[in-house]
Amino acid sequence: MSNFFPNNSFTAKYFPKLINKLPSILKPALTRIPYSVHKACLLPVLHSIFSEAINEGDFEFLQGNWLKININDLGITWLLSIKNDRLIMAPENSQQEDVSFHANGDDLLLIAGRKEDSDTLFFQRRLKIEGNTELGLAVKNLIDALDLEHLPSIAHQVVTQCANIIAKQRVQVID
Repeated sequence: MSNFFPNNSFTAKYFPKLINKLPSILKPALTRIPYSVHKACLLPVLHSIFSEAINEGDFEFLQGNWLKININDLGITWLLSIKNDRLIMAPENSQQEDVSFHANGDDLLLIAGRKEDSDTLFFQRRLKIEGNTELGLAVKNLIDALDLEHLPSIAHQVVTQCANIIAKQRVQVID
């Protein structure tokens, strides 16, 4: 797999700094984007990522239940469910969530990029899960079982490389 981000000294020096500042740069714009735009962008991406799992019935546990995903540092909240074998989305506060997941965007990227385990983040209180415990566990297990290879190629590269950069930064901070 080729690198999505050029491997040069400029990128190596400034991209990690940009990643750290990204939430504060994006939050004002993202919180002003109407729900309909979030929905129009997010649902097709989620369907492409999870189409096989949806078709195999792996999301049946969400039928009639609502999952709230809150990306704390970006000020974004999504409500998701399944209806007629399709992911559906509802505006914030329009449905009572059955389970909610709260985390910062970088931690979610680390989970998606397989650089951090969701259980570890949960016990470090960087991933907060509230509500129906059984439903939360089913969601967590489904996410943990997701194969990055099912992501569209460009998405796979971006997620993997961003997760690598974030993980490397965290190791450098600890050292």
